[in-house]
Amino acid sequence: MIITNKNNLPQVLIDSIEENHIPVEKHYSVTTLLNPIREILLIRRHYNEIKQDISDMVWLIFGSAVHKLIEDADKTGFAEYKLENLVIDDYYLTGICDLYDEANFTIVDWKTASVWKIIHKDFESWRKQGLMYAWLLRKRGYHTKKLKFHAFLKDWSSVDAKYKADYPKYPIYVWEYEVTEGDMLEIQSFIETQFKLIIACEKLKDDELPICSPEERYNSGDKYAVMKHGRKSAIRVCDSKEEASALITSSDMYIEVRLGEDRKCNDYCICKEFCSYWKSKNKEE
Repeated sequence: MIITNKNNLPQVLIDSIEENHIPVEKHYSVTTLLNPIREILLIRRHYNEIKQDISDMVWLIFGSAVHKLIEDADKTGFAEYKLENLVIDDYYLTGICDLYDEANFTIVDWKTASVWKIIHKDFESWRKQGLMYAWLLRKRGYHTKKLKFHAFLKDWSSVDAKYKADYPKYPIYVWEYEVTEGDMLEIQSFIETQFKLIIACEKLKDDELPICSPEERYNSGDKYAVMKHGRKSAIRVCDSKEEASALITSSDMYIEVRLGEDRKCNDYCICKEFCSYWKSKNKEE
């Protein structure tokens, strides 16, 4: 990866990123496995061509700093515990568990997150990440009863916390999950399925890779605007075509489709310059 430094930040920040995120052949990390297959393989194939500015990686750097503090200070278990296990053929799942609390059989992880993740209870990626660590730990003889994630809320507001009922009350949120045997069977199936898909897709060309789903692209969803000839603004914007159609009451009214925005593609995907889907959409616009 080519890391630029438009704001002339200290070189040590760039060095820390380069050392920890270079892909290893046939080794896929827990966090990588959570991404869409197209994204996983495009990053692998074009890693040395991808450009990203260090200023856009501030929360990654912050997370690394927090993990280092925990590793040095926490003596309740195994901190920054490096894990690796064979999954299929000669392909390995790898991961670094922030902390395994051996006394309480608990996996502890530290995150940076948006307040909206908490409000919408969007914890599925955390659950799968924690369960994959539990799967790796089980291969070494360690049992897991609970996942415990601590999230630093980077956009937290004390004013909103005071006046909004569903808003997190503190800038650090703790999410816990009890691990069952059913979870372990589910995550093993997920891991094996992802690796089989990766192996199958390695044979495909870039533009033949499966397109990321609307959910994976953080698509905002298409909207249907009820319009009237001679009027610039919409009478109403609806979530479905059926809802909009029900509002058409005269021949001078019509429906305008407003396509949803792929927020991840536009704002967060680091391999979009090599993605045929993004290039085609960008060309249309």
